[in-house]
Amino acid sequence: MDRTRQHPGPLQPHIDQRFAQGLTNARRLFEEITQRGYPGKEQIVRKYVHRLREAFPRQDPPRRKPSVRDVTGWITRHPDRLDADDAQRLKEILARVPALAATAEHVRNFAELMSNRRGRQLKQWIAAVQSDQAPALAAFATGLLTDLDAVVAGLSLRYSSGAVEGHNNKIKMLKRQMFGRAGFDLLRLRVLHAA
Repeated sequence: MDRTRQHPGPLQPHIDQRFAQGLTNARRLFEEITQRGYPGKEQIVRKYVHRLREAFPRQDPPRRKPSVRDVTGWITRHPDRLDADDAQRLKEILARVPALAATAEHVRNFAELMSNRRGRQLKQWIAAVQSDQAPALAAFATGLLTDLDAVVAGLSLRYSSGAVEGHNNKIKMLKRQMFGRAGFDLLRLRVLHAA
């Protein structure tokens, strides 16, 4: 047996074929050719596979297709907060699906209404959604019309019920922690102590 040999001999074509098929793990290739009668050492196979990797570098794996959740996140996120790759992928998707592009534009306009407190422009936004017949937003826009004055006030005024909601959530958390263990008196003490 030739100890100076740097390739797996007659089983080299098998390794080449399996490497081309995507099996690049030297250990698994060694196990395969050992079952086919290879008498050499694993180190020779490792060196040969290493040379193959250098000669034929693998291309990056194909990107996975974006999920609905991915695209929804890209649309609802502020454009400045998207990385370049996500922004490019979103641009490609919106170019292929015009209805989704229109919906994305309405979503961004609504986000601007909310963040800039321009609730007075809500009627124009609803009219634009209804004229585009965007099915994803039509039900939402119709729901806003049922209590338009309150929604306009919520989008215009600087006052928020966030603090009250925070206190309610805190009380609910305390109540859940004590469920089945103590009565109202202890809950009252814990709520007063937390405040």
